[in-house]
Amino acid sequence: MPEVSTAAKVLRFEDARHTVEEQAALARPIATESVELHSAAGRVLAEAVLADRDLPPFPRSTRDGYAVRSGDLVHVPATLDVIAEIKAGEKAATMPTTIGAGQSAAIMTGAPVPDGADAVVMVEYSSERGTRVEISKSVQPAENIVPRGAEARAGNFLVESGRRLNDAAIALAASAGKSQLRVYKRPRVAILSTGDELVEVDKVPGPTEIRNSNSYSLAVQVEQAGGEALGLPIAPDEPKQLRNLIEQGLRADLLLMTGGVSMGRYDLVEQVLSELQAEFFFTGAQIQPGRPVVFGKCGERALAREKLATYFFGLPGNPVSTMVTFELFARPMLEALAGVSPRKLAFVHAKLKSEIKVKPGLKRFLPAILSGEFENTQVELVPWQGSGDIAATARANCYIVVPPDRELIQANEFVPIMLR
Repeated sequence: MPEVSTAAKVLRFEDARHTVEEQAALARPIATESVELHSAAGRVLAEAVLADRDLPPFPRSTRDGYAVRSGDLVHVPATLDVIAEIKAGEKAATMPTTIGAGQSAAIMTGAPVPDGADAVVMVEYSSERGTRVEISKSVQPAENIVPRGAEARAGNFLVESGRRLNDAAIALAASAGKSQLRVYKRPRVAILSTGDELVEVDKVPGPTEIRNSNSYSLAVQVEQAGGEALGLPIAPDEPKQLRNLIEQGLRADLLLMTGGVSMGRYDLVEQVLSELQAEFFFTGAQIQPGRPVVFGKCGERALAREKLATYFFGLPGNPVSTMVTFELFARPMLEALAGVSPRKLAFVHAKLKSEIKVKPGLKRFLPAILSGEFENTQVELVPWQGSGDIAATARANCYIVVPPDRELIQANEFVPIMLR
């Protein structure tokens, strides 16, 4: 591998994000496994689900009412003979052979529409009298009927590979008779927090020490994004021990490090990675919080007969910076390793409740609360004390995204937000 430059590569946010997306497009999912359908929720599909028959497999009524020939209702009111009653799950043997002129069949939602009928009149427009029914409303051909195969034809894709399985995807797989699904294995994500100031959560910190919260918040984010979190011991600000732990982390599918990536005298992570011949794609992004984020790849490891480098992220040690930079940069790489089809980062918009004043120059992701009801929602900043303020972020349910060229955003403007 050629010698790697350690010169700072601080990118605009959009360029840094696109760099991650480009590398994520090159990443390969680890392996696949079969899981029971009831355990597949949240996993990423590795083998497409195909329809094993037409869906629906018969013309299906979408209303309770009467299956009719629309031509019999050109002039209403009209009285028709009721020759059958058809419920959902009706067997073909008990269905009428056909609906003829002047005839109808009482029908339930989800039931198969009999031959000869081309529409269903809702029960609200009918009045049954013995074996006859009076209809007060005309219908168009195909009204209140889903044709056979309208949702999918046999052999069509129901759920494509690369999709994270939610309730709708699970329902589609069940409708195709899939009791098991082939999914991608969860990538193993090593989490390494660095710094002499850190102690484990069960320890009493000294006057200048803090408990290691980043490893725990990152583990939650990793699991929610589809990975398996592997916690490593806290790395001290000492090159040899730090190197040993980084080398352990590089044996995983992805390495996330927090702390040690700023410009301080004892921020040793980039130094150690350079000694390991790491390739740095960027060593900072023009954002707040999270400016000193680092992204690169390092080493080679045997995997499925191929040699692949391990990607890593150096995330800033301040807790809010860690959370934000994971969502903006580490998540798309983790999802790619988990088999998720690539997707762009999209923001939604909401009306700003109170004005915002910031210094221009950086794209800012500021903790905020989205509140209100229905269409009447507003967003406002959570008062916070900077990127070390975990309590403020815990109260937030989104981030307001402030462009780098804005210094003042007036109340009632619509602003982009990133949901948490």
